[in-house]
Amino acid sequence: MSERPTPLIIQLIRHGRVASHRGDVPITEEGRQEIARQAKALAQRLLPGEEIFILHAAPRRASETAQVLYEVLAQAGSRQGAGLSLRVHAPQRCDALRTPDLYLAGTRVEMVSSATALVEQLPPASGLGAEDVARHPFWQGFWSTPDRIGYWVNLPDPPGEDSRSAARRLWTFARSLADLPRQRPRRYLCVSHSPLLRAFLRHYLFEGADPGEPNYGEAIEIEALSAGTFRVRYRQRQRCLS
Repeated sequence: MSERPTPLIIQLIRHGRVASHRGDVPITEEGRQEIARQAKALAQRLLPGEEIFILHAAPRRASETAQVLYEVLAQAGSRQGAGLSLRVHAPQRCDALRTPDLYLAGTRVEMVSSATALVEQLPPASGLGAEDVARHPFWQGFWSTPDRIGYWVNLPDPPGEDSRSAARRLWTFARSLADLPRQRPRRYLCVSHSPLLRAFLRHYLFEGADPGEPNYGEAIEIEALSAGTFRVRYRQRQRCLS
């Protein structure tokens, strides 16, 4: 009988609650409290001796979510009497968790909820104003639909990464974490954004169907089972992938 590999769990987590997506906004106080509660619940399920890495996308809402996770789990790890013996590493930025790569006038831009917030991402030399970008076919459709992320997820040819490309980027990154040697159980908490998580779910767990928005702080769990084989769990669904 082959020896069971040292546990490896990767959690792809949506950032905490925000008031809007008008720019690089922080999470709300309610969002902080929600993430803290989720981190406390996670601490009750950790394996003794786990080594925890917290990775996050660049925007403020992701980095602040990662910091809350770190503070709660580091405090849990300091409870030596609990027998956890956790090793919790400080949060680190990870570009693989970035939002989809979309381009406007030669500049990579973030998905935002207003033309003004989009123009703020462009260099002044572009000469484009809010009225100009509001007429762009992609952004016109993006802002006019109630489900903006769903618009991108289901669009075959956006001005940049489509959902399949973004999903493959996230899956390739997650799988690569199993390349690292480990002597103790490892857990990666990867804070990202709903477009990336929703794209991943559509193409790897929901067989091409759009699953809709994950909740703030909700996670997709990927567990390494053996060399090259992983189990993906989300809500009531699970699937083995290789």
